[in-house]
Amino acid sequence: MNKYMKLAIKEAKKGMLSNDGGPFGTVIVKDGEVISKAHNTVLKTQCAVNHAEVNAIKKASKKIGSFDLSGCELYTTCMPCPMCMGALEWANIDKVYYGSTSKDADAIGFRDAKFYKTNKTKLINTDRDETIKLFRFWEDKKDKVMY
Repeated sequence: MNKYMKLAIKEAKKGMLSNDGGPFGTVIVKDGEVISKAHNTVLKTQCAVNHAEVNAIKKASKKIGSFDLSGCELYTTCMPCPMCMGALEWANIDKVYYGSTSKDADAIGFRDAKFYKTNKTKLINTDRDETIKLFRFWEDKKDKVMY
């Protein structure tokens, strides 16, 4: 078994035993060194976005002092949900090793597979004339750092 996946499993168990969240653990590795480990903390924090991958990205970014995690690999106990996939892309992590699938998560009561098929959130465009001014301000900002 992969040594980094073993760490991800250990992290997931830690989270489940402390009732922080479900069977989700993540490890981020760069050049053979573990940069961060995290588990799901949705129940502990009562915050829906505190998935293992997002928590690990936050820790890794803090440790290396950058939002750019290029060159890092992520090991996770379950296939990342669409939210986490978006976070991985924003962090520039382009290689992910996962254990269980979204179907496996569905089989024990999680809704992962649903999010790959549909998005029932209603998106309504409003006040663009005002919010676009923020984009123009950013565009003209001389000391901005693109991410």
